[in-house]
Amino acid sequence: MPVPPPTKTHILHRRFSWVAVCLALSGCAAPVTVQQLSLTDSYKERSQSTLSGYRLSNTTRIVLERQNLLPIWKKNPAQAIAVLRASTQAQFYTPDFLDQLFALAELNYLVGRQQSDRAAFMAAALYAYAYLNPNGPDHAKPSPYDVHFRQACDLYMFGLTEAMGNPVDVTPQRWTLPFGTLDLSTTPAEKEWYGYTLTDFRPTARLSVRGIKNIYRRAGLGEPLAAVPRPPANSQISFSITDKLRIPVNLLLDIPSPRQQVLSNHITGRLALATIDQQTSLPTTDGVVPLQYDQTASRAISLSNAVDWSVEYKGFLNGNLFSKRAQLIAMEPHQYGHMPVVLIHGTASSPGRWADMVNDLLEDPDIRSHFEFWFFSYATGNPIPYSALQLREALSRTIQDLGGTQADPALGRITLIGHSQGGLLAKMLAIDPHNALWHGLTSHPFSSLHLSSSTRQLLEQALFPTPMPEVKSVVFISTPQHGSYLADFSIAHLIGRMVTFPAAITEVTQQVIQGNASLLKVNMSPSRLGSVYGMSPHSAFIRALAAVPVTPAIQSHSIIPVLGEGPLANADDGVVAYSSAHDPRVQSELIVRNSGHSTQANPITIAEVRRILLQQLADTLPDMRMKGDMNHTNIMRIGGDYTIPDAWANTQP
Repeated sequence: MPVPPPTKTHILHRRFSWVAVCLALSGCAAPVTVQQLSLTDSYKERSQSTLSGYRLSNTTRIVLERQNLLPIWKKNPAQAIAVLRASTQAQFYTPDFLDQLFALAELNYLVGRQQSDRAAFMAAALYAYAYLNPNGPDHAKPSPYDVHFRQACDLYMFGLTEAMGNPVDVTPQRWTLPFGTLDLSTTPAEKEWYGYTLTDFRPTARLSVRGIKNIYRRAGLGEPLAAVPRPPANSQISFSITDKLRIPVNLLLDIPSPRQQVLSNHITGRLALATIDQQTSLPTTDGVVPLQYDQTASRAISLSNAVDWSVEYKGFLNGNLFSKRAQLIAMEPHQYGHMPVVLIHGTASSPGRWADMVNDLLEDPDIRSHFEFWFFSYATGNPIPYSALQLREALSRTIQDLGGTQADPALGRITLIGHSQGGLLAKMLAIDPHNALWHGLTSHPFSSLHLSSSTRQLLEQALFPTPMPEVKSVVFISTPQHGSYLADFSIAHLIGRMVTFPAAITEVTQQVIQGNASLLKVNMSPSRLGSVYGMSPHSAFIRALAAVPVTPAIQSHSIIPVLGEGPLANADDGVVAYSSAHDPRVQSELIVRNSGHSTQANPITIAEVRRILLQQLADTLPDMRMKGDMNHTNIMRIGGDYTIPDAWANTQP
């Protein structure tokens, strides 16, 4: 039976059925969709680049897509980069030119990561530099609002970091690149720094710092480095910049006419060095650019390498520990006009405990421009008068070696900042006790004792101090002016007996006891000789020292931490009671609430030290007075109790 021909209805039905099958097979998916993202994912998508992973930025992917280079890139990255470079050369200063320069930087950077290829990293840095720096004012410059602007700075920085290696070789050099050669010149004079020579340049871009609260970096261009300053061969200075201390340095690879050169087969440029204290920007052949520094990383390297943390306990038990070590060290060579701030740590401690304070203070431009920080280390178990004498002698030698106040008047405006026992050492350089300390030991005249000339001289220097003329202010932090209650505990006395004293102290003790025992009213046994018992509230020394005021010519300030919010009469910091640290004769007193004894890293404590230094600067430079007043107001806003004696308050500008 013949099949009837299909009617129009049948034909339409089959067509609609076929469309339905196709739609079913395709899942009814629309060719374009929109998805809502979280804020975090949205930011990641907008800022995506090979700096944070292996996915290309959207701009670079578009460049490859529009030139049909994505398939080639996936199979042969070197070929894709070569084709894109040729295309960029042909489209010099077209609307797509900047995007293609950025793409060349990013693609070379990714190849460098995947293949550990230093030449590719260098190429990435060169393309990034060309992207950021036009050849002249008429040439296109990337917008600072473009996310790629900062990314190009980072591609340049990390590209240089990986290309230059560790340590960085800052000498003339030639590079072989995938597309040609690069010749770099240097300026040897840029390695000179205040008479020192910068050496051992170490990159800091990939360092993570722990143990310091605030990580400071200065944004800009270039590779941040940390360098060691080597002193002149004939340097005889009594304090030192050790080979373990480092300063922040910037390395800038500068290329004249970068956008033209980077697309040629031979590039010439120079490696320029700058230090954070001398240059914040650098003139290049194509303008002035801000420089990038990792200042906290450099300081952290210095502390982690230079501070032997075991010294904190060794220095307490071994009184001879610093007989062959430098006791006074600096973060940098002395600069004319910079007033020294001497930081003196407490018992069983070290200079490393000042890290947060110094790191924050150096970020204040006025402090950085007018002050410098010196650190004093000492065997903290030794008698306090002996350690104070060592501090005085170390400062005197250094001032003399630097030419004295006649060479630089700033050396005559020293600030001493002492924590805990360190505050007592500072006070010993700021008082004129006459016979008060001696009468704490005996009522007999000093001249009546039978002593050798050397012993008599040592005792006279230690127990009859005079104000050091170069000291203009002292800051007491957590200082047991009337002793620490912990020093009365039996365990403290037991530990005190374990201290080994220097021969000079032992000899003095033997002479005093053997020939003059009947004249003494205190126990001179070893357990009563060291700093532990010396800080006991029952110590004759601490009682005598507490009664002596700081000389009126020297400004004095107290920073006293206390735990909790209770009445001050019963407050303490876990080591020192408020009633012991309080001295009504100081010019200012700041109470830091809810802070323990080790308050050096507390932001309120740091802010108060900053206020004191700026006030000292205001007294020295009249145009700074308004700024000093403003910082005093800031302290009040931060919090804490603040006491200013009326007599001092009336003298404030």
